[in-house]
Amino acid sequence: MSRIDDLIAEHCSDGIRYELLADIGEWYGGGTPSKSRLDYWRNGTIPWVSPKDMGRPIIDTTEDYITEAAVKGSATRLVRANSVAVVVRSSILDRILPTALIPVPVALNQDMKAVVAHDGIMPGYIAHVLRSCGPAILRVARKTGGSVASIESSKLFSFRIPIPHVEVQREIVKVLDTFTELEAELEAELEAELEAELEARRRQYQYYRDALLAFRDQDVRWATMAEVGEFFRGRRFTKNDLDAKGVACIHYGDIYTQYGTSTTETISRVRSDMAATLRFAKPGDLVIAGVGETVEDVGKAVAWLGDDEVAIHDDCFAFRHSLNPKFVSYYFQTSAFHAEKNKFVARAKVKRLSGESIGKLGIPVPPLEEQERIVAILDRFDTLVNDMSIGLPAEIKARRQQYEHYRDRLLTFREAA
Repeated sequence: MSRIDDLIAEHCSDGIRYELLADIGEWYGGGTPSKSRLDYWRNGTIPWVSPKDMGRPIIDTTEDYITEAAVKGSATRLVRANSVAVVVRSSILDRILPTALIPVPVALNQDMKAVVAHDGIMPGYIAHVLRSCGPAILRVARKTGGSVASIESSKLFSFRIPIPHVEVQREIVKVLDTFTELEAELEAELEAELEAELEARRRQYQYYRDALLAFRDQDVRWATMAEVGEFFRGRRFTKNDLDAKGVACIHYGDIYTQYGTSTTETISRVRSDMAATLRFAKPGDLVIAGVGETVEDVGKAVAWLGDDEVAIHDDCFAFRHSLNPKFVSYYFQTSAFHAEKNKFVARAKVKRLSGESIGKLGIPVPPLEEQERIVAILDRFDTLVNDMSIGLPAEIKARRQQYEHYRDRLLTFREAA
């Protein structure tokens, strides 16, 4: 950092001035034009930035575009080029305050803010500082209470950041941009390498699992699902009913996005005052997704192995049986099961599978000790694959932490008296 130290000594010998975020530039809020107004969206040419676009450090294209009529007829405003955008509201805390440099004129979603910096303050420098200060801003400016995480504007704007001489900013941006590019290249190489190995392990595991549960040339009884158990459909609740302090619940969408073969804990909870109106799966039940966006998602299942009952959504079925729960869950993952299941899926816009149809599907019923032996084998394979899945994010996380440590050191200054 000798070049930066030299520039600080030359231009900021008395220390670095700190400014309120409110004073660094012109701030813009956002809004969402009416989705029912086709003239707001059809043939739009103005990029409309929303949180889903914020996975990149620089955004010059977006998923959605709106028209000039939409800007004039809604709360959103046109933001000048070379702004810095931040997410200030999200249902997921980790998605608050991601920051991106936007080199083109855009409009903003209502969950966004953007700032166009005053002369003498580089947009790239602001973007790096906001990424560095994100955790500190969250600590002082996050609104508490409610199911949606958000940043209180007055506290955001009263947060102070260092503003060194523009020559110092320029050198810092050059260093951090280079570091970011190198980090992205290394991550891409690492991800490609590990993903290839992970995919090979997955294929090996799937082949072995399918072969193990096919019971070819073995004298094993086969039965329909309805012959070895019974089905219970859940009761409806919505995202608005979720409550972190409520009753443990499983939503159908979580089955194919969040859970594996089995779980002892849920990622979601529903309001306690709804308990009397809900239906519950018992420990050992298989919880099955009855709907999905794709045929592959419908019929995916997770074995509930928690200590207590768990509420299930009305697009889920609980399968109560006397088999080993994980044995049933593993069988639901096989190619043979999905090939048979796919014949019964109603292929509307939302794909559906009825409890009656699931009951017609066949399942092998070996002795309980054989079920347990198979589960032990597949658990070991599952662990091997999951270790790789965990290892990839861990490697990338370590590289990001290294970069963040270096960036934060680079952006720590002695404040001017």
